[in-house]
Amino acid sequence: MYTIKMVKTMYYLNCFFLYSIVGFLFEHLVYFFMNRHGDSGILYGPWTPVYGIGIIIIILTSNFIFKNLHTSKLFQTFIIFVAVIVLLTTIELIGGLLIEKIFKITFWDYSNLKFHIGKYISLEISLAWGFLSIFVIYVIKPLFDKMIAKIPSWLTFLLLILFLIDIAATLFLKTKLKDYFIKVFK
Repeated sequence: MYTIKMVKTMYYLNCFFLYSIVGFLFEHLVYFFMNRHGDSGILYGPWTPVYGIGIIIIILTSNFIFKNLHTSKLFQTFIIFVAVIVLLTTIELIGGLLIEKIFKITFWDYSNLKFHIGKYISLEISLAWGFLSIFVIYVIKPLFDKMIAKIPSWLTFLLLILFLIDIAATLFLKTKLKDYFIKVFK
């Protein structure tokens, strides 16, 4: 039988995978309608982990605020809006810097936006994250939670294995690890 901790872990893993895949599809739709070619994320598989990480942050933040801030729903929503902007913008900055450091590429660049701070963050995008987060909390999450409840554990484990293989393949093929192993085993 599953413990409460196992059920929560499965829920968050399923959230991570569902929103990572939806984020991947969303970005490809945006590229399609903008008549542009682009990649959604650095991995090979059909997922963009920053969306999965983002939704976990949104869920944890909103749950914490709803549980502990005993005030009006409007004020709670405003606090979530501000907190999520700060947290997701920080994640976006860290993600951009890590991708540049590890893979030697700039995956996105907001320098063309009026209120940018460096390449990886801008006020315009941060505000969009805030508004989208509120939309996700009140509209998307209740719908997706019904789907998540129906995901069998074997599928979660399969996705986890495929995701870990994808990370290993990406690190091996897109970094200097490949060159290192070629030299070592030559």
